Amino acid sequence: MPTVGRLKTRPQFLRVAAAKRKWATPGLVLQAAGRPADSTQGSKTRETGSPAAGHDDPADVRVGFTVTRRIGNAVVRNRAKRRLRAAAAEVFPRLGRKGTDYVVIGRSGTLTRPYDKLLGDLEQAIGRLDRRKARAKTANAKTGEGRTGEGRARDAGPQGTSEEAS
Repeated sequence: MPTVGRLKTRPQFLRVAAAKRKWATPGLVLQAAGRPADSTQGSKTRETGSPAAGHDDPADVRVGFTVTRRIGNAVVRNRAKRRLRAAAAEVFPRLGRKGTDYVVIGRSGTLTRPYDKLLGDLEQAIGRLDRRKARAKTANAKTGEGRTGEGRARDAGPQGTSEEAS
């Protein structure tokens, strides 16, 4: 089972959002992004240059939590994040994909949704994102590693030039 770490800095959250892989359920929104193997993102100390203690191995799962102000005041947002952290602690060690960063975003339904349904929402979102990633890999393999055909058209050479007419 992978160990679960935390996303803490804004650039980490923005990198996951930029991957544009997300799934929304009534209780939460889950975003996911694979992590490059050399990504330690600020885990080196200034003095020694060696990895700092307490930072996760790149093969582990990392999770970040966020709830916007639209959901409510600080008390309400913190309660929503506590519920999401508890659900993530149960689900991600079992279902989280190693080497992946996840951001769990609270919705208005996070507070009122029964806890077992919130767990189901998180499990469903992880499953959907994993299936979508697997489907994209197989589609790229069938089409030649993501080739769109633009290279073939460019290699054909200029068309309609005066040289062809003679």
